[in-house]
Order: sequence, then structure tokens, then C-alpha cells
Amino acid sequence: MRDDTPLPRPPMGPRHWPTWLGLGVMVLAAALPWSVQRLLGRGIGALAFVLAGDRRRAAAANLALCFPEMPEADRARLLRESFRDLGIGFLEFARAWWGSAAPMRRTVRIEGVEQVEALRAGGRGVLLVSGHFMTLEICGRLMCDRLPLAGMYRRYRSPVMEWAVRRGRQRYATAMFANEEVRPAIRHLKQGGILWYAPDQDMHGKDTVFVPFFGVPAATITATHQFARMSGCAVVPFFHRREGADYVLRLGAPLAGVPSPDPVADTACVNAAIEAMVREAPSQYLWIHRRFKRRPEGQASPY
Repeated sequence: MRDDTPLPRPPMGPRHWPTWLGLGVMVLAAALPWSVQRLLGRGIGALAFVLAGDRRRAAAANLALCFPEMPEADRARLLRESFRDLGIGFLEFARAWWGSAAPMRRTVRIEGVEQVEALRAGGRGVLLVSGHFMTLEICGRLMCDRLPLAGMYRRYRSPVMEWAVRRGRQRYATAMFANEEVRPAIRHLKQGGILWYAPDQDMHGKDTVFVPFFGVPAATITATHQFARMSGCAVVPFFHRREGADYVLRLGAPLAGVPSPDPVADTACVNAAIEAMVREAPSQYLWIHRRFKRRPEGQASPY
């Protein structure tokens, strides 16, 4: 069932004007032809590569940790490609929230929907697990054409951005749950709903364990284990990537043995699934996030 609860009116005071200006630019950009957006996105990514030095260095450190076997020249090329896809992804976000998905619908390929529908027909909820890819938002909107997805998200500090993101996503998602809204999310799963979220960032919460990600210990929330244990839902990997102008969305087989009695094993299984997603589309992953900032005791931060 779709949540049509009206959102609170956002603040309009002068201190919020810069945010409103930025949103206005995104709304205008969302109306551009998709071919123009892709060219503009490449330019934005190239500019970010030059100007965002801290994030560029973080991404380079991540790539060195995750692909130590890759020749340095290839990693440097992948780094530049990741910023290109970062820029394109910025405009994909804008289009997903405020524009038309018609150009993407003409080129999308979606696989694995039938198995999720079968799980729901049996009364079982489904937790779709993905990673923070730049295609996340537009592919979520495209999947909503086939399945009624609810989503989880981290609240924004800016009340204007909080309003804008919720308003944008509620155009296509059935509901949105903030990270702290655990009980409503579990209730949604128990009722046979589909919930989509990405547990691949260091959330700095207490319910985290160090499990491998590309062979490197990464602080990872155990929420997938907890959701599955408390709701009885199936945990299904959600692969999505851009191939040229096309989009490929694939729902994998439910993760075998999840939930188990061991939250560490379940969390490692989830990280392995997300790693497989990254290897399919490495330039489209959000490498600028400091994924390995928190380290096991005695290990220094790579940043």
C-alpha cells in the first residue's frame, strides 16, 4: 500500500535559499534531454575530479585497497571513469526525482522479477540488498515499474533536502523509512512488503562488525541479519548497472542460509554479494565514500 501522507511544508527562510537554489538547478537539469544530461554529467565529473581533491584521494585509496592486483595505470583510469559516472549519476538522481524516466524505460532490461513475485505470493516479505552505486536512484525508479518497493534512507540535516528527497522518492516508492524507523520497516516486511536498502557504508552505529569487503575488514552494520531474523523475509541481491545508454537490473537468488544464528556470517554474506555487484560495474560504485575509515584495533586509517 502506498504511503500518501502529505509531507510537512518545508522552511522557506533566507538561510535555506542556497539549498533551494541548488534544488532549482537540479529540477531544471532534470528536464534536459537525456543525451545532453549524459554529456553534461561527464563534464561535471571531470570538474569534480579536479576540484574535489580530498574525495579523489579517498577514492584512490579505496581502489588501491580493493584492487591491489590491478596495474597502477588501470587503477588511475578506473578512478577517472568513476568520477565520470559520478557526474552522470548526479543527473540520474535529478531525473529520477523530478524528471521523466521514459528514455530509460525504452532501454531497460529487468531480470528475476518472477522469483520475487513468487516469494510475495507465498506471503513472505523480501529485503532487496544493493550497494551505493550512482545508478541507485534511477534504477530504483525503474524497478518500481515492476515491483512495489519501499526504501530506507539516512535523514538529511537540511530540512529542505529532507523534504525534497522524500518528495522525489515518494513519486515512485510505496513508502520511505528513515534508518531509525526499524519497527515500521519490519512490520512492512512481515506484511509481505518489499524493502530496498544499501548496507555498504560505515554508519558509525553500535551494531557493526568487521567483515571482509574485497578482502579488507570493513565496519558493516548487521541490520540485514536483524531484519531477516525478526521478519522472516528473504534477502535478495539487487544488481543494477548502466551499459552505455542501456540499464540492466537483476534480482539474484535469495541468499542461502540467511538469516543464520550468526550475525557476523550473515553480514559477511551480504558484503560478498555487494562485492560481486561492484565487480560487474566498478566505475559506477561510490568510491569517494571513506568505506574503510574505521579500522580494527591497531590498524591505521588508509585516508
